[in-house]
Amino acid sequence: MARQLEEQIAGRFPVGQRLRVLDVGMGRGTQALRLARAGHQVTGLEQDPAMISAARQALSGEPEGIRERMRIIEGDGRETGVHFLPGSFDVVLCHGVLMYVEEPDPLLAGLARVLAPGGLLSLLVRNGDALAMRPGLSGDWAGALAAFDATTYLPHARTDSNTGTPVRPGAEGRADRLSALTSTLAGIGAPLHAWYGVRVFTDTVADGAEPPADPRTLLAAEERAGRTDPYRGVAALLHLCGVRG
Repeated sequence: MARQLEEQIAGRFPVGQRLRVLDVGMGRGTQALRLARAGHQVTGLEQDPAMISAARQALSGEPEGIRERMRIIEGDGRETGVHFLPGSFDVVLCHGVLMYVEEPDPLLAGLARVLAPGGLLSLLVRNGDALAMRPGLSGDWAGALAAFDATTYLPHARTDSNTGTPVRPGAEGRADRLSALTSTLAGIGAPLHAWYGVRVFTDTVADGAEPPADPRTLLAAEERAGRTDPYRGVAALLHLCGVRG
């Protein structure tokens, strides 16, 4: 995700430009902090108190200059019209949020509204065209057949790496199809500019599995697959980048 985002930012904005970034559903602030370290002015929007606490703790360990470039606001993406004026940001991130929004179109329209002309909208969504891949590759044939026509999914069950006990899956999520989101982005004035697959090969790897001896090779393979047809089309997640007209 970081490499893909860097590629899009580098191709759209002059080198050294200090960008105004909004990260909606920033979680622990991984991407937000990375962009603040790169010199950009970042606003993180998050509604989960535990995630906000983790992000604040991570930010507290940064140098003063980085802390000054990042602010954290409690709320969700539906409140962008309350917090921000139209055209307030050069880059808007919304990663891993749409799968938990029942009606995503109003949220997306709000994100486009606060994006400046020529600005970049970065979305990470569950790939609705590939929901049968995980059950199919796991030998769950009934689950694979059901997934072809599904629009929602349950995160896969995992095992706690410390205790060895099963962990219940999270809340049911909603998946998006590339064709539908392409139409939506065009309709809100931020047409699709580029897209990638995320977790092409690694989606079915068991939680707690030992990392490879050379993780750089794994990342290189995932990055290559994420930009190459037909592999990116069956990725677990899609990274879509729209540009405000």
